[in-house]
Amino acid sequence: MQMRKLGKTGLEVSALGLGCMGLSYGYGPATETSQAITLIRTAFERGVTFFDTAEAYGPFVNEELLGEALAPFRDKVVIATKFGFKGGKVEAGLDSRPANVKAVAEAALKRLKTDCIDLLYQHRIDPDVPVEDTAGAVKDLIRDGKVLHFGLSEAGAQTIRRAHAVQPVTALQSEYSLWWREPEQEILPTLEELGIGFVPFSPLGKGFLTGAISESTTFDASDFRNIVPRFSSSARKSNQTLVELLGEIAAVKKVTPAQIALAWLLAQKPWIVPIPGTTKLHRLEENVGGAAVTLSDDDLRAIADVLAKVVVQGDRYPAHLQARVGR
Repeated sequence: MQMRKLGKTGLEVSALGLGCMGLSYGYGPATETSQAITLIRTAFERGVTFFDTAEAYGPFVNEELLGEALAPFRDKVVIATKFGFKGGKVEAGLDSRPANVKAVAEAALKRLKTDCIDLLYQHRIDPDVPVEDTAGAVKDLIRDGKVLHFGLSEAGAQTIRRAHAVQPVTALQSEYSLWWREPEQEILPTLEELGIGFVPFSPLGKGFLTGAISESTTFDASDFRNIVPRFSSSARKSNQTLVELLGEIAAVKKVTPAQIALAWLLAQKPWIVPIPGTTKLHRLEENVGGAAVTLSDDDLRAIADVLAKVVVQGDRYPAHLQARVGR
């Protein structure tokens, strides 16, 4: 797999990373540990060197899983994790106080079985803590050799600038895909100006862009898509048009809609590194194959024509979660 650099800081990673959240959290029951380890190690064998986790995924168990899975080749991979919730629990609210940032980092080092975190993100911006203070805490961790790079997740443009002035930001992680393109308005130009890499999560629209989800699909009771407006039955029915049109383009190129979606993201900027997640080996293989798909100018124009015809229905988050993004 080709490699890419995230921004100007020189952090080099595989063109596609692996988002590991769904192995432990968010999309139904956790994957059995041995199966999850096999999937993570298979990703490495296929050329993936960039693995994404967070204290909140579980909480804690996803970091522990990643630490065990990557231990045999720790020096050959880049591990990104995140801080920012009280006790690692999303429902408990935000906490990016410097003391908590440092405590979380120390605990994460143990769970990840490493002496240094390659990329440490603030998971969500805490309105009660100036981002300069949070960035300063990460700067201290970098000075002490416990962290190599600083990242933000779902931050607004002005917040990115404020944090970057204290400690250079290596990467922003936010949602971006063929059915969520808001970052194009302000975020991408800001990142390009400042030399910051972009790590899109949910690059396959939380699974919808694979074509495997229809209006009649049912999710496990613990799957958070049950509360996402964009995944209501009526919204899925309306949004199916996008997948069908992408499917037509994919069929001509003899690839899958998911591979088109990933190739499209990779074609936007050379410093974009999507992190699709999966619990299934065949989906992992499919996603890795997406990194090898080249889209011509004609292909990109055809996709642009599709996007111009389709208005995606439904908000990407319920109101209480939407309030935490773009700050």
